[in-house]
Amino acid sequence: MIPKDFLFAFGLTLFAGLSTGIGSIMAFMSKKFNPKFLAGALGFSAGVMIYVSFVEIFFKAKISLMESYGDKIGYIYTVLAFFGGIAIIAIIDKLVPSYENPHELTHVKTELEKDELKNKKLMRMGLFSALAIGIHNFPEGLATFMGALQDPTMGVSIAIAVAIHNIPEGIAVSVPIYYATKNRKKAFVHSFLSGLSEPVGAIIGYFLLINIFSDALFGVIFAGVAGIMVYISLDELLPTAEEFGEHHIGIYGLIAGMAVMAISLLLFA
Repeated sequence: MIPKDFLFAFGLTLFAGLSTGIGSIMAFMSKKFNPKFLAGALGFSAGVMIYVSFVEIFFKAKISLMESYGDKIGYIYTVLAFFGGIAIIAIIDKLVPSYENPHELTHVKTELEKDELKNKKLMRMGLFSALAIGIHNFPEGLATFMGALQDPTMGVSIAIAVAIHNIPEGIAVSVPIYYATKNRKKAFVHSFLSGLSEPVGAIIGYFLLINIFSDALFGVIFAGVAGIMVYISLDELLPTAEEFGEHHIGIYGLIAGMAVMAISLLLFA
């Protein structure tokens, strides 16, 4: 029989991960979408990713690596892992077939071609966001699960905080995919699947990584994830927000995303 504490911890992790679906549903509550909403939502998601990467994820990674290797060497490893994450997602970006160059959209002859190119760019951006969020949620799921096993009260706090983080991440995945495909179901499924990496991370971590998992490994993974999320925000989310809407709407969305993330971190600190 599966222990109750295991089921409780897994249930919390599943709740936290699948809250990306809540973000997707919230994004679709408006029956009529418009470019301003898209710009604001993408800016908001970029704000969430950038703030949580620099304020929470990078900081936790640095602490873990400094405890393992000392202050100076640990900090160096954190920085290297951060830029390593950026390098990884940049390489993936180059390897994924690109049918358009966003800097050359003004040279396209017809409006139909422009729409097709923008849709491909949005779909690609949504999938990259899902990838980054999935990688982020994987170790986050392990952290939630192990925290709940050690202390149920702490596990609840972690799960609620992670769930709040994941709601806007669901928007980051579902909105661009919806705009690219006009298919709400497909957008929701991709958003939902990106959140599933959290309970998957918990299970894999518990059964396969528990004997080798360390503060150093945790730090390297989290620093790399921070780099990935910053790259996605600066290379995909913000440029597309400005392209599809007014410049200031994207910036206001970015500031709002940072504010929401900051408040959630203060509430569950």
